Amino acid sequence: FGSSGRSRTSRVLHRARPQTMPQSSKNMAVTAAAAAGAMWASSAFVPSAGKLANAPVVQGLRGSSSQSSQSSAGSLPYLATGAAATAILASSHRRVASSTSCKAVPKGAFETEGGVTKPMQYFDPLGMAKDGDKEVFRRRRIAEIKNGRVAMWACMGYIAPEFFRWPGSCSPSLGLQFTDIPNGVAALGKVPAEGWAQIGIFIAFLELFPMRQDKDAVPGDAPGFGKLGVPLFASKCDPEGSAKKLDSELNNGRLAMIAITGMVTQNLYFGTTGPAMWIPGASAFEGELGVQAPVGFWDPL
Repeated sequence: FGSSGRSRTSRVLHRARPQTMPQSSKNMAVTAAAAAGAMWASSAFVPSAGKLANAPVVQGLRGSSSQSSQSSAGSLPYLATGAAATAILASSHRRVASSTSCKAVPKGAFETEGGVTKPMQYFDPLGMAKDGDKEVFRRRRIAEIKNGRVAMWACMGYIAPEFFRWPGSCSPSLGLQFTDIPNGVAALGKVPAEGWAQIGIFIAFLELFPMRQDKDAVPGDAPGFGKLGVPLFASKCDPEGSAKKLDSELNNGRLAMIAITGMVTQNLYFGTTGPAMWIPGASAFEGELGVQAPVGFWDPL
């Protein structure tokens, strides 16, 4: 088998080596070369057909000859090599098929969804939705709408208390009035723990009941709320008829998330939520006569 086996191996390798060889062809060529090499190596340990013919026949158990057992033993390396080559080919085929299916991603699968507006159009710089998974996109869209709504309320909560405070007492046992609670980040340490517990329970109630997200509902369409968040007008959302309003809500929520981040950062840096947070140094005359609600200190120029 020596010279003929080597020539057969060279022919196999020559055929399995095209100029532009895909990954699957490379795997098949390597497998074929390994099988041919194993077959050639096995012939060094297996007697040739001529030697087996000239060998004496020794009767074994139940009349079987040792010649037949040697010939069958000589075929075992070939069978083992073929089985190994078949297994390697099958596994490489599965890997190629799986990699091909993973790369077959729908391009621009969500470019027609809500929120795709000018000037950014479809904006996904990190490629988080490039896999085209609709379930993951829906979950993220629900979170985006919810966070946007919370951010819009948070922005209003930063601005409104500068001009209006609820009357009455926040904690009668502590003698704490609503007007005594500072605005912004400083309120975190002023409100008692019981107050934060009430706020947390109220939010949990909203999440579990009136503001829960049903699986068959449009993202952001809560069963207990309708247009403008008023429960009295609760109805299913019309994505086509309210497309412009839904896009506006998404864009306003995105802007609010950026705005509240800037407000908190400026509040932590300047230590105030008043005009000094917006225009540093503008609070020099806030205590002068004529500074009153609702405008406060007014010096736009």
